[in-house]
Amino acid sequence: MTLWVFGYGSLLWNPEFPVAQSEVAMLHGYARSFCMRSIHHRGSEAEPGLVLALDEQQDAHCKGLALRVEPGQEEATLAALRERELISSAYVERFLEVELLSGARVTAVVYVIDPHHVQYCHLELEEQAHIIAHAVGGRGPNSEYLFNTAGHLAEIGLSDPDLDWLTMRVRQILS
Repeated sequence: MTLWVFGYGSLLWNPEFPVAQSEVAMLHGYARSFCMRSIHHRGSEAEPGLVLALDEQQDAHCKGLALRVEPGQEEATLAALRERELISSAYVERFLEVELLSGARVTAVVYVIDPHHVQYCHLELEEQAHIIAHAVGGRGPNSEYLFNTAGHLAEIGLSDPDLDWLTMRVRQILS
């Protein structure tokens, strides 16, 4: 079985599994946004941070990376991803079709937000910036997560205007 994983946030720069192939890909019907309060990795229950999630929206699309798991590592990778991504029930694991830059279509494991979960939120960019600038969780500062994700997207030619604005604003707040 070939296993593909769609990365749109920290999986872009820190997949934590052996990647055999990486290709720019698009997922239709979802938008990348800081719509999930993080109470573990990038914040705490007392001071939640924000992490990216895929929010289902009919006419939206999200560009990211399709990551093909090294053959023979599929089962271990799924177990590790589930431990990492499903730490709370805010994310839902789905197997969805993504379109590779080459034009091929593959089915990939994708973690999307549950819009009915208590960690789901919709905040203005300015409020997001203030939260991201100050929150810290088990995997480090929330700002580090933003900077790494925005930087990696820019490196692969997939800049995200909201993440670019947030990066600039969070740097202003921190300085």
